[in-house]
Amino acid sequence: MNQLDRPITFLLADDHSLIRQGIVFLLEEMELECEIFHASTLQKILESIQSNPIDIAIIDAHFPDGNSLSILSDIKNIRPEIKILIFSGIDENTQSLKFINAGANGFLSKLSEEEDVKYAISKMIKTGEYISPVTQALLMNSIRNRNLINPLFSLTDRELQIAEMYAEGYGNLEIANKLDIKQNTVSTLKKRIFEKLNIENIVELIDLIKNHY
Repeated sequence: MNQLDRPITFLLADDHSLIRQGIVFLLEEMELECEIFHASTLQKILESIQSNPIDIAIIDAHFPDGNSLSILSDIKNIRPEIKILIFSGIDENTQSLKFINAGANGFLSKLSEEEDVKYAISKMIKTGEYISPVTQALLMNSIRNRNLINPLFSLTDRELQIAEMYAEGYGNLEIANKLDIKQNTVSTLKKRIFEKLNIENIVELIDLIKNHY
């Protein structure tokens, strides 16, 4: 199974040690010749990848210090050849594409059966990627509808401009003054932005912009 002439080096990154130990157990059952490193925060992920020749990183989506989506490009810059499998409890139907688009090589739900986890790991080793049937279908749909990859694509130029200003901390009046439009026009556009992006507040808007820019 191992295509390398040395043990495979894994990084198991999750803030719950039980999850990491569960993956260790599965790797042992697979009888892989491997070396395993652990990380419980985004900062420790980056430190481990800088210090160790990681081949495959199995990473959760959320950590106490942020969303792993925000560091995928940093990981690839540090070690371009690394393969990243996102292993998370978040909804694959709505979340997997943005991780794939950001540089992940695979996405696997924590609700998966043990055999599915083993299969995903073996695919990562053999081919460098794991695309589940769910994510395959999403990728096909995204060819026809690019909003699935980046919901910000659904906004007009003006809506995107205003969304960015909200994310930078501007209020309705400030935006209206800067763009020389009426304040109620800004309010109307804000409502439209929230509806298109299926969000309810500025915090969610900031997260979307941060994760898709």
